[in-house]
Amino acid sequence: MRAAVAQALDASRLLLAGKAALAAGIAWYFAPLIPLADDSYSYYAPLGVLVSMYPTLAGSARSGLQALLGLAFGIGAGIGALALVRAGAPGLVGVSLVVGVGVLVGGIRVLGAGRDWIAIAGLIVLLIGDADTGGFSLTYLVTMAFGAVVGVIINLVIVPPLHLRHAGDRLSQLRDEIVSQLGEMADAVESGSLDEASLAQEMSHLADMAASVAEDVSEGDLSKRGNPRGVRHAEEQRENARRFRAIERIAFFTRDLADVLARMQERASPLLATDHRDDLAEAIRATAGFIAQPIGDPRAAAARDTADRILTDYASSLRIRLEEHPADAATDLTAVESLRRILDAARPFA
Repeated sequence: MRAAVAQALDASRLLLAGKAALAAGIAWYFAPLIPLADDSYSYYAPLGVLVSMYPTLAGSARSGLQALLGLAFGIGAGIGALALVRAGAPGLVGVSLVVGVGVLVGGIRVLGAGRDWIAIAGLIVLLIGDADTGGFSLTYLVTMAFGAVVGVIINLVIVPPLHLRHAGDRLSQLRDEIVSQLGEMADAVESGSLDEASLAQEMSHLADMAASVAEDVSEGDLSKRGNPRGVRHAEEQRENARRFRAIERIAFFTRDLADVLARMQERASPLLATDHRDDLAEAIRATAGFIAQPIGDPRAAAARDTADRILTDYASSLRIRLEEHPADAATDLTAVESLRRILDAARPFA
């Protein structure tokens, strides 16, 4: 519940809500002045604001256009169904036709947000537009379009949304989560308490978080398109892109490492025995220590060198140990390779 409240009261969400409320009021107030439209249906203007009020400018324009296309398809379906009803077909046929066509045409992915409006618009025309089908349909479409335009303008004029900083913060949160997971792996290896089910659960959580952060980074990029504020943040966008590519690889190899450790635990690898596991735990912990360093931190280079040295020493000792257990070489060396790839992915930021 606390998380839900925090999401609802997020500063960017509050700003979006305020702009939507303002745009809806303006659209409703000026809707009676729209040429060719019946002012009895001015309440459709705020509805047009809703379909276009999106967290990004590009998203607002795209969503508004898609909604209008969906409305046009729906109005066409409604007019066709109304013609059938007037010709003597039962109302049941008209309603079924509108809903069926709406769902069918809604399968066109390019319509995006407009897909949901096809059946709705058709039903509204069928149920309300009987007295003056042409006039109502035109009023409905024009008034909604007016509201959508007002929504885009308000979104552009009042603090155009730019989510690059939020994307950067989310990348840092993902980095911190990876560091935490690596630390927990190191502790479990060191204490001999590796649990395959726990590893799988944690890695599933990490994969979900990585997917969520990918969406936030994509939205940050989208928020820069057509945004006058985005000109001054081009370098921030590029840095986010570089960080995302690196952290995405790091998350992948972290999950790979967890899978390797689970297999080592399953077959009771001798490298997880009491006299060997401390070295593996130290290598994992050193890798996490390097990943934890923020960009530009002067300590990052030293942390990288420490992790390199510890991992190189561990790999050298591992080859000697595996001469006694050659059958274990493939899986156990994969753990070293995963750690090496994690370091390599983060190396450009040291």
